[in-house]
Amino acid sequence: MTSLAQRLRSGDKIVTAWSGLAVPIVAELLARGGYEAVTLDMQHGQHDMASVREGMASLTLAGAHRIVRIPVGGNAMASRVLDVGAEAVIAPMINNRADAEAFAAAMKFPPVGARSWGPHRAAMLAGKTSSDYLAGANDSLLSLAMIETPEAIAALEDILSVPGIDGVFVGPSDLSLTLSQGLSLDPGGERTQKAATDIARRTLAAGKVAGIFCLEPGKVQEAIGMGYSLMAFGSDAFLLMEASQAALKSSRV
Repeated sequence: MTSLAQRLRSGDKIVTAWSGLAVPIVAELLARGGYEAVTLDMQHGQHDMASVREGMASLTLAGAHRIVRIPVGGNAMASRVLDVGAEAVIAPMINNRADAEAFAAAMKFPPVGARSWGPHRAAMLAGKTSSDYLAGANDSLLSLAMIETPEAIAALEDILSVPGIDGVFVGPSDLSLTLSQGLSLDPGGERTQKAATDIARRTLAAGKVAGIFCLEPGKVQEAIGMGYSLMAFGSDAFLLMEASQAALKSSRV
């Protein structure tokens, strides 16, 4: 299976489902429903290390790419989720070069970073020997820094220049909140979209991967037009509720 990193760097556009429910078979069903990637959310979702561990196996079984968003400042967790099979890790609130360096250090083996050895389960899921896993890990496992604040936008070139940072992931809700200094939540607003467009442009200019969370289906194509290649759309809890409502509505006479 071609890695997520290879696909995104070659220009593929991938939509990832967003999993907040700590039930591994739900993530698997999202993949079996057609999603090429699923992101397990440890920041605002209910996932913990146990559900991520089992979720990585479930997604491997379903043939989907495996992404995890860690909690704010959870760099130790970044190494752990890689060890159980994550192909990409999204780190929230990376606001400056120091934040990016700490995240990259947890994600990459020496000489790029300081990740310690122990990816036995990850190698097993990938069908690789330990030597093969080590040889490709730094290049094939993606470190995506979330850009969500004016401080991060101002420091974007510094963040992108850190060895071991492979790209960015935009959170438009928090971005709108911080751009307005807490006065409004407007992820689809003009100011937020202008910032997202600028972030994508600068990220692509640096030769890195750009990802973004999309709250509406139309925003996926808009994001692609901006230059994004990884788009999150479709949260498990909302998809289940919407499917339930549609099923009930269709059954009423």
